[in-house]
Parts: sequence; structure tokens; C-alpha cells
Amino acid sequence: MQIRDDKELSKKYNQYVKKVTKTTSLIKNMINAFLVGGAICSLGQIITNILQRYGVGKENASYVTIIILVGLSALLTGLNIYPKIGKYGGAGSLVPITGFANSVAAAAIEFKAEGMVMGLGCKIFTIAGPVILYGILSSWVLGIIYFLFQ
Repeated sequence: MQIRDDKELSKKYNQYVKKVTKTTSLIKNMINAFLVGGAICSLGQIITNILQRYGVGKENASYVTIIILVGLSALLTGLNIYPKIGKYGGAGSLVPITGFANSVAAAAIEFKAEGMVMGLGCKIFTIAGPVILYGILSSWVLGIIYFLFQ
């Protein structure tokens, strides 16, 4: 009797989950990610082109563009706009450097109530820390491989 009740309860729960779970279209998500990621990259290219038009060298224009995009992403995160962009654009908003800046700024905002050291200082790199760690590690390994085979 207990086993039947458990199976019925499990069946009812699964039906409830299916009923309340929002379904999304894979194609729609891919299009949204493409549009948002493309818009971010296009904005970066526009900024770079404007800087170069005003005499900033190509390399320096790239650096300044990155700084502007990171700053803009942090500002939009603080104004609670970037999370809405992320919800709409999915991975399209997370893959560019703006997504990295968003993850750092969001963690800083979330934990600032716990204080500067235990909140902000400890938690700011919760999401971004592994990205930094494995980015540095993989570049180090690839640098060694490049050095050995050069």
C-alpha cells in the first residue's frame, strides 16, 4: 500500500512539475543568443572604429574598447539592466567579456551587505575565480607547448 502511495505521489509530482515548468524553444534561444552576442560584439567594433578614427592606434583602441565594455557591463549590472539582457540573450550575453564583468559586479552587489572583507572581498570572485584560474593555467600550458615546439 505504501509503495503505491509513493508511486502515485511521485506521478502527481511529476505532472505538477511539467505543468509549472516553463518550456522554451531551442531555436528561439539560439537566435536570441546570436542577436545579443552579435549586438555586444558590434558595439565593441563600433567603439573601436570611433577610437581609431580619432587617432587612437589599433592596439590601444582595442584596450580602451575592452575597458569601456567592462565598465558599461558593470554599470548596467548595478542598474539591474544587464540581468534582463542576460535573461533574454542567454549565452550571447555571457560569452563576451561583458558577461565576465557582469558576474564579478553581480557577486559584489549581492554580498556587499556582509561587509567589505567577508562579503565583498571573499565572494566577488565566486563565479569569476574559476574562469581566471583555468584561463591562466591553460595559457601557461599552451605557452609551454608553444615554447617546446617552436
